[in-house]
Amino acid sequence: MRLPPAATHRLAVVLLWALTLATLGALLLIIGFILYHGLPQLSVAFFTQRPRNMGRDGGVLPVILGTLYITGLAVLIAGPVGIATAVYLTEYTRPGRLTRVIRFGADCLAGIPSIIFGLFGYAFFVVKSPYTLGLGFSVLSGSLTLAMMVLPTIIRTSEEAIRAVPESYRDVSFGLGSSRWQMVTQVVLRSALPGIGTGVVLSIGRCLSETAAVMFTAGMALGWPQSVFDSSRTLALHFYVLFTEGISTEKAYATASVLILAILGINLLAYWLMRRFIGKVQA
Repeated sequence: MRLPPAATHRLAVVLLWALTLATLGALLLIIGFILYHGLPQLSVAFFTQRPRNMGRDGGVLPVILGTLYITGLAVLIAGPVGIATAVYLTEYTRPGRLTRVIRFGADCLAGIPSIIFGLFGYAFFVVKSPYTLGLGFSVLSGSLTLAMMVLPTIIRTSEEAIRAVPESYRDVSFGLGSSRWQMVTQVVLRSALPGIGTGVVLSIGRCLSETAAVMFTAGMALGWPQSVFDSSRTLALHFYVLFTEGISTEKAYATASVLILAILGINLLAYWLMRRFIGKVQA
């Protein structure tokens, strides 16, 4: 029996709503479960003290600093490279074999498992040999590895955001006597900034949640990272070690709660900043 078009439309809407609510429910269930077990363990001491007894006691202050160092440096490395690549692909070259090769390479890089990045980072950045960098287990090694991981995300999201800028903006800019560089920096990038910011936020989220690549490159030291050449660990790796090695389930849930709250806070802050920037551009 074939349903009339109106009934088919209503059925499709109901199905889509059901799938959306199921996805949202699964997300809320995961977040609620972690926060239910982790929030009672949070305290001022947990954020201000160093971990003791392999993480069973104390807090996570050095781990938070290590997370900020590794993630921030990775985004600072990958951000300019990714945005510049996207600008070159969209504004400074025509579609052809070179652009196809670059996009194909970025897509292949995005599909590589994180453990492979970790092994490559360990072999090239950490190990000392005549043909490698030999940086050792350090914040810099972890940041370089994470930068390679998030580079495809920044390239593809920035490229799509730049392509979404209307062609009339470019024509008007050229008509007013702007050079290509002025057109790109003053018109295109300003209009595409919300989309570019989305890619950067996604990259930050992936850096925060990564474990395998950080384990093989940044190490698992619990001390204070004095410089980019010191070993450190991130919140995600700290949570992984605490839980898998049975050191402290309570501290593991608390660390996971901090990680979830940090990711939510970054996303909300980025959304607020993008909304404010869009309002200024439209004004």
